[in-house]
Amino acid sequence: MPTESGSWASARQTKQKRKSHSLSIKRTNSSEQDRSGLQRDMLEGQDSKLPSSVRNTLMDLFGQIEREFENLYIENLELRREIDTLNERLAVEGQSIDGAELSKGQMKTKASHSTSQLSQKLKTTYKASTSKCSNFSPIKAGRPFHFRVRSWEIWGGDSWIVSSFKTTTSRAICQLVKEYVGHRDGLWDVSVTRTQPVVMGTASADHTALLWSIETGKCLIKYVGHAGSVNSIKFHPTEQIALTASGDQTAHIWRYTVQLPAPQPTADTSISGEEEVDFSDKDEAEVDGDVSSDCPTVRIPISSLKSHQGVVIAADWLVGGKQAVTASWDRTANLYDVETSELVHSLTGHDQELTHCCTHPTQRLVVTSSRDTTFRLWDFRDPSIHSVNVFQGHTDTVTSAVFTVGDNVVSGSDDRTVKVWDLKNMRSPIATIRTDSAVNRISVSVGQKIIALPHDNRQVRLFDMSGVRLARLPRSNRQGHRRMVCCSAWSEDHPTCNLFTCGFDRQAIGWNINIPALLQEK
Repeated sequence: MPTESGSWASARQTKQKRKSHSLSIKRTNSSEQDRSGLQRDMLEGQDSKLPSSVRNTLMDLFGQIEREFENLYIENLELRREIDTLNERLAVEGQSIDGAELSKGQMKTKASHSTSQLSQKLKTTYKASTSKCSNFSPIKAGRPFHFRVRSWEIWGGDSWIVSSFKTTTSRAICQLVKEYVGHRDGLWDVSVTRTQPVVMGTASADHTALLWSIETGKCLIKYVGHAGSVNSIKFHPTEQIALTASGDQTAHIWRYTVQLPAPQPTADTSISGEEEVDFSDKDEAEVDGDVSSDCPTVRIPISSLKSHQGVVIAADWLVGGKQAVTASWDRTANLYDVETSELVHSLTGHDQELTHCCTHPTQRLVVTSSRDTTFRLWDFRDPSIHSVNVFQGHTDTVTSAVFTVGDNVVSGSDDRTVKVWDLKNMRSPIATIRTDSAVNRISVSVGQKIIALPHDNRQVRLFDMSGVRLARLPRSNRQGHRRMVCCSAWSEDHPTCNLFTCGFDRQAIGWNINIPALLQEK
């Protein structure tokens, strides 16, 4: 999470993704026992910090995959012989069957069915073994898991195996439109204005907040009033005013005036193929000069909110824009009068640092998240009674909790789960989404209520409110985030980009999500 400027380096090192190690399997023509022994000898000859029992278990798991592929290969040969026989019978009638195409189709069906569970469980088991070896447990057949075998690397390029494991995400449904590069450090937050002209804002650990033209990717305004990391940015519901929270223990309210430049043709960012690549060895996006140096700079806020005794991690506007709420590492959230900058209420009760705060779009409700594994709902609808409800549905830090337009709250956590709650009955979640990586600041679309999940592992996934996975945003060697994705933000009405994400790779990305097509494939 963001820290004050003095401790930013250590916080970043803590959250950076460790380099992944690629594993390869060498095929031999020896018996299964000799092959297993050879594989173990190969591992023993390598420098490894894994216990021998874990290494042996890994080799057993890979051996199971190899046996599955051998069976598939044998079946494929038998199918080819049958097709050849059939072609001979049909030759008299002048007909034939494309044996290559039919066998590939058969192989796709059989390979997907028989290896998807085994290969996916392998990744889950391997991750558990490398992070917590004491909790390692061997694979159990028939249980679901998540993993995409990189068959090209394992088998040396057999195209019929590659085709069996292509991802199903349609690039026509989720397309990268624009990359917004200009910050000198990681980005914590991204937000889109609710007034015209529509611009996008980013908050960064480089002590600045930038406003961008969505269409051209040009920086329009640079705010430099903070003395610490800028941890969040939110726009006033009706005016050209921004609210930023910072590691300098303050939240600033500042006014901006922008003039949108003429749109430029969008560069073609489509890529061929579906193969994923590992970005762990690549550097963050390089910036040729300071692209924000030429844009107008705002240095003085119109108001500064200064009641906290620690890092202000987030801030948001209450409905109407006359009050603002802030969340801090001093374990409190504060409610301010925007016109006078006076503290109206101090919201206490969390046992550890706050991580996020969010306001309801139409009601005077506030939800705060904390490292104490809880989130709290504060009700200011009745001026004489300020009630609070505590919810304990997670087992690790609650990184964010957000309202939907209706009567739901969606919470995300470092425990790798996202939970959907009903405001009318929040004793237990109505849906739980389990993922393979910690979840950061989530966003829910207004119209179709699609949840965008930014992950520590650089992925962004889309789910519906019932927990059904809809898509994963494309990530390849030419597009996508290269470091942890910190935040997502929807802007459904924008014709060019309707989803934005930002992360530690110093960039924000604008996506075009074809929501009707996405829901049709559901």
